[in-house]
Amino acid sequence: MRPALLLAALFATPAVAQETPPPIVVTARPAAPDQPPATMIVEPVAMMIAAFDADGDARVTRVEFDAGLRRSFDAIDTRRTGSLGYIAFSDWSERWMGDRNTLPSPFETDRDGDNRISFDELAARFDLLFARFDKDKDGVIVRSELVTVRPQAPRPPNDGRRKR
Repeated sequence: MRPALLLAALFATPAVAQETPPPIVVTARPAAPDQPPATMIVEPVAMMIAAFDADGDARVTRVEFDAGLRRSFDAIDTRRTGSLGYIAFSDWSERWMGDRNTLPSPFETDRDGDNRISFDELAARFDLLFARFDKDKDGVIVRSELVTVRPQAPRPPNDGRRKR
């Protein structure tokens, strides 16, 4: 009897092994709602100005501003010529503001049209930026003055999507 039982168990094992597992059913998640557009933005030049905060008090004084601008200029003017060509200005812009195409552009900064940007030309352009960002005119730029609040545009009917 034992050999018959052993033989029956031997033949039954492949049948059990060949059973197919239940299928895996994957259901799609419902689409997440679109993220609303940003309402607060920071310009690249504002990020640069925030980096001029030398003492970490989240305020940029005029002294810190001028020193930071000088430091940024000198970091690119490695030959100490006192001016940057347009390509070097693009290198400066990429390093300090994150992209070669950020504003101010070399064309608006190069006031004498010699295709070079002197530190004085850069400082004159940044004087305008300091005045623009120092909203309360107290000679100090705080983080809230560097943030631009953009009104949220109304959404078009049907969220801008066509019905199918």
